[in-house]
Amino acid sequence: MPAFRQVGEKQLPNPVLCMAWSPKRDLIALANTTGELLLHRLASFQRVWSLPPSEFTGKEITALAWRPDGKILAFHLKDTQQVVLCGVEKAEILHVFPMQNSVTCMHWMEVTEESSALSSFYNSEDESKLFLPKLPTLPKSYSTTSKIFSEEKSDEIMNLLGEVRLNVLVLGGDSGFVELFAYGMYKIATLTGVSGSCRSLSLSGDLKSLSVITEVKSADNQLQICYLQLDTCLLSSCLPEVTRMSRKFTHISTLLQYLHLSLTCMCEAWEDILLQMDLRLTKFVQEKNTSTQVQDEFLELLLWGQSSPELQALLMNQLTVKGLKKLGQSIESSYSSIQKLVISHLQSGSEALLYHLSEVRGMSLWKQKFEPLGLDAAALEGAITAVGSFSLKANELLQVIDKSMKNFKAFFRWLYVAMLRMCEEHVPPELNKMTQKDIAFVADFLSEHFSENEELFDRKGKYFNVERVGQYLKDEDEDLVSPPNTKGNQWLRFLQESAHLKESPLLFPSFPQKSLHFVKRMMEGVIEQCLQKPAEVIGRSVTQAVFLPLYALPESSENTPRLFELPSLWNDKKNKLHHVVFCMPEGSPCKVFLLRRGTDPHRRIPHSVISMDLSRPLEAEGDAAAQPHQVYSCMDARFYDDEMLTVVLQASEEEGRRRVLAQLPLSAALSNEEGEEFSWEPGLRLDQQSGSVPCQSLVLGNQWRELENMKAQFVAVNGIRKVACVLSGNLRHIRVFEMDVEDEDEEGGESQNASADQEVLESSMTSEGPEGKEEEEEGGGNKMEEQLESEEALDIS
Repeated sequence: MPAFRQVGEKQLPNPVLCMAWSPKRDLIALANTTGELLLHRLASFQRVWSLPPSEFTGKEITALAWRPDGKILAFHLKDTQQVVLCGVEKAEILHVFPMQNSVTCMHWMEVTEESSALSSFYNSEDESKLFLPKLPTLPKSYSTTSKIFSEEKSDEIMNLLGEVRLNVLVLGGDSGFVELFAYGMYKIATLTGVSGSCRSLSLSGDLKSLSVITEVKSADNQLQICYLQLDTCLLSSCLPEVTRMSRKFTHISTLLQYLHLSLTCMCEAWEDILLQMDLRLTKFVQEKNTSTQVQDEFLELLLWGQSSPELQALLMNQLTVKGLKKLGQSIESSYSSIQKLVISHLQSGSEALLYHLSEVRGMSLWKQKFEPLGLDAAALEGAITAVGSFSLKANELLQVIDKSMKNFKAFFRWLYVAMLRMCEEHVPPELNKMTQKDIAFVADFLSEHFSENEELFDRKGKYFNVERVGQYLKDEDEDLVSPPNTKGNQWLRFLQESAHLKESPLLFPSFPQKSLHFVKRMMEGVIEQCLQKPAEVIGRSVTQAVFLPLYALPESSENTPRLFELPSLWNDKKNKLHHVVFCMPEGSPCKVFLLRRGTDPHRRIPHSVISMDLSRPLEAEGDAAAQPHQVYSCMDARFYDDEMLTVVLQASEEEGRRRVLAQLPLSAALSNEEGEEFSWEPGLRLDQQSGSVPCQSLVLGNQWRELENMKAQFVAVNGIRKVACVLSGNLRHIRVFEMDVEDEDEEGGESQNASADQEVLESSMTSEGPEGKEEEEEGGGNKMEEQLESEEALDIS
């Protein structure tokens, strides 16, 4: 009776580049060569959703990792050099941040250490909710042109924070590039001095060290695989402080994104139709023959009810009564929308940002605890000042909108009546009454907004800037065309006359000549400097504790996808060990090697290097079908849990090349600890001295299953969920298994396999033709999404 129950099989239309099981659910994420991200459920390998490649994010996925709570997927896109955080529930892109280097591997871990300081912080972390109102949801109707965040909502942005317990996303790439991101968003360390290109990473649960597998070019131009252990003791010794600082800076990062999206919504609420008045007046100036100014012609119309033929043609033929009415409605609607966004989103987001930055500044004053992490009180003061300036500019925009709405209402009401009289149409009695105060108000509006500006014409190609709001929303470095008139402002005059208040740090600078976009970019730059400094300081504290060259790469490995290639890393949190499993196909093709290091780099581990001989693992069965004289080599090996390896074996015979999926207990490999210990010769690679590595011959017992009709080569496993996924050498054929159960009926299993093979054939045929199968899967995907949401509270201990 075969071990492990096969529950699904599929022939995929595109080769798979990386695959990873969810840490919490029976879900596996796949990334293929087209840049598509797929989520499948264990049962029948049914697709839950797919995230197609996008020109705005990218099309070349090179690495993939799950957040420890299973709610977010992180992946890197090489063509656009971006890391994307995707929500699992609805396949929505929640956050995107750029990278300076290409990422080749990533690992997302959760800190397991506990302390009394952390427990008190976990309980009090939500105190901000007592003092700050909940951020309102961003209006969905304004997010049509924001391609990446087309369905973005503020709640989903804030959900990026996840659990309070610290989790760290580790990214590695070419040229020794390694960065650590707390909560997957805030960079807490940039490491330097790592030699070679990163192949895989594993940060210990106690934060004491980071294991890295790198590919290094030797002096004779040969590629070799090396193991590095980096000492990250500063992170572990300051864990409560690192958690507090990271949590606060992650709050700040999400708030900056919230403000960015709020401003995007405001720009979309502002309509180009508001520029029509400016453009038509400019055209009128360029075409008119009279020497009188436009302002004088409008004043003549206001005072005497008479207009020049040119002005009458402008109003009646180009602007029209209907067009004027539509323009007035558009201006009022647009201004009201922007005003609501500023009050409810921009100002509330700025207040929350000030709150969290002030708390971080308070932390920075506790120099004994936070100065070693790079918190700078002076830089944080500058960040708080920058946020204050942004709030002042948002308030200035509110005043401009309020004044413009009043001016336009009065102006359009008067102009509408004047145009009705030109048409000799009936004027409604409620519009016909105009007091001396109304006339003075319109006259002031005309004198302020309708004077021809030669300087403006030289810069922008037009004479007029009647519409004053749009200039605040333009992302330009130039000064405002029409800054607010501050003459007669008693507060500003008082500040200028007071030498003490003029330079006071308690007063935020206002930047009256700059746009809202400009002040926002300046604020983001100042805050970014505060965010970056701890990463530099912590990165410099990380040192290389161990460097071990393992083996030379064979030339044939160049054709193997590097995302699947061994070595494989594992962190044993219980025993505080780093495990490295690898094979050396040229020198010892039938052996699997295990390297063990303590998470504390100074801790000595006995029998740190051992090997397991898997050349004849099936001999004990005594079954003729087992072919006892057959020799096996290891194709792939992954850690199932702390005590078990899952391996894919291949028979060495030329014909058939039988493949086997097996579970390998590490207790059997480590049972010979009383034997002679391996002594590493310095200056030599492990493959040059592999003959002296202690070796244990292993027999699998009944924990194996033959993989018939499949050229299996790679495997992905999850011991918590007790599942495995086997991938063929051509990266298209997939089988999924439940690992802790046996097939109930061998014949039934064979018939299931036969029907599965038939499904594979049909799916592979339909994948090349019409997309009927895909549509069917998508329909099933909606049901799966509902099931996925219903399982959100599931927490596997």
